[in-house]
Amino acid sequence: MGSEAFAAPQVERHPLQPFVPQGARLLLLGSFPPAHHRWCMEFFYPNFTNDMWRIMGLCFCRDKQAFVDEEARTFRKTEIVELLQTRGIAIYDTAIAVVRTQGTASDKDLLVVEPTPLDALLARMPQLQAVATTGEKATALFADHFGIKAPKVGAWVPFSFQGRTLRLYRMPSSSRAYPMKVEKKALCYEAMLRDLYHDI
Repeated sequence: MGSEAFAAPQVERHPLQPFVPQGARLLLLGSFPPAHHRWCMEFFYPNFTNDMWRIMGLCFCRDKQAFVDEEARTFRKTEIVELLQTRGIAIYDTAIAVVRTQGTASDKDLLVVEPTPLDALLARMPQLQAVATTGEKATALFADHFGIKAPKVGAWVPFSFQGRTLRLYRMPSSSRAYPMKVEKKALCYEAMLRDLYHDI
């Protein structure tokens, strides 16, 4: 047997720091970024086939292409960051170190080696009102950490943090692998956003 048969699994560390704008009211919380060769920009939800920024385009601009540069097959990072800063939307993931057991970007193939210190992350956002998990693994990790029952897709449950009652929303995954049209996903996100931003 070659020595490669006993090679230790490769641990990937999160390549990005949490995006936490001043006055953040909402935290979008995923699981872990895809492998870097799938990225089309240096930011969260960087896979061009992922629909997060199309969903946000529909919610805030009524145009799923608002943050998409179709010709360059990338997203408009400057406009995305401006939106997030203006609206007070933070972004991060529930793991800072993982092993891809099958070499894919799928949540089911992620083995979490080091979870994100969620208490420290949330403590950075004194105006936080809600967390929205964007996948099954992120939802499970967050719910387990806070000892609450995971909500159904499109619903929310309350949780306590530092003497405050916040909301955990469970949103449909923005991955194309999730069997729902982008327009229908956007309706779920829009309903949540209307709870927080009354001008949506």
